[in-house]
Amino acid sequence: MFREKIKVFDCTIRDGGLINSHNFDDRFVREVYKALSIAGVDYMEIGYKNSKKLFSPKEFGKWKFCDDRDIEKIIEGIESRTKISIMVDVDRVDVEDVKPKKESPVDMIRVASYVKDIDKAIFLVNNFADKGYETTVNIMAISRALDNEITEALNQLESECKANVIYIVDSFGALYQESTEFLVKKFKSILKTKEIGIHAHNNQQLAFSNTIEAIIHNTNFVDGTVYGLGRAAGNCPLELLIGFLKNPKFDIRPILDLISKEFIPLREKMEWGYIIPYAITGILDEHPKAAMALRNSEKKENYREFYESLVGDDLD
Repeated sequence: MFREKIKVFDCTIRDGGLINSHNFDDRFVREVYKALSIAGVDYMEIGYKNSKKLFSPKEFGKWKFCDDRDIEKIIEGIESRTKISIMVDVDRVDVEDVKPKKESPVDMIRVASYVKDIDKAIFLVNNFADKGYETTVNIMAISRALDNEITEALNQLESECKANVIYIVDSFGALYQESTEFLVKKFKSILKTKEIGIHAHNNQQLAFSNTIEAIIHNTNFVDGTVYGLGRAAGNCPLELLIGFLKNPKFDIRPILDLISKEFIPLREKMEWGYIIPYAITGILDEHPKAAMALRNSEKKENYREFYESLVGDDLD
């Protein structure tokens, strides 16, 4: 049986842009948007709204900045109920660059924040909500946060924040089903007026199962990416998620066509997905940046040496 409240959220272009400096061309992004629209996906996150004072357009593609004009070119002429989302990072956005919702093609703005920066996240979300946007707070690296820090942050979010959804983000792909269940129940015990979301990374090939676990415990916003595209090990594969959900509004066939036509060729140019170095960082609850550096080195397949470099010999 399907649960009508569940919203499927695609992060393909935003998370995939972390591999290629957000340099997807318009044709590719438009093909993704068309397929998601036909498939009935609720939201598409098209990229970041980063400050051009902090990041140079010469070094990054347009989906690092998500100017409204660029988004309008993508969605022009496509009949769709798939909403457009963008993401901002705390301390990386110019609030004045975000127009009121009535002047923008964007429907939702998600604020990514570590627990320590929840005050800043609340300030941003409330600003965007006042401008008319749907909003979320995505708590990154949740596996590294202390329980008392999470409790304090959730109480603040419940009492002070206008966000519609609060996300559990397994940034390092370190969570298991038991910890996913614990976190969802903890979030729901405090957040009485907000929905819960899950954004899972696939370092240990658990992104899909952890997302299912979150759904079982009444998480209603669930993230995925086409063919699991995303930084390092990637994310919960959208096609698996749609295949699991029983809501008849979702149609997996346009996603399968998209994978065949666009993502199989893309796989020849870009590397992502389950690879041993990313599994190692997931097991050790580490950021994948060391594994990403390894994959760009001459020792890319020297897994034991990489593992031992992270574990070390000293116990403090």
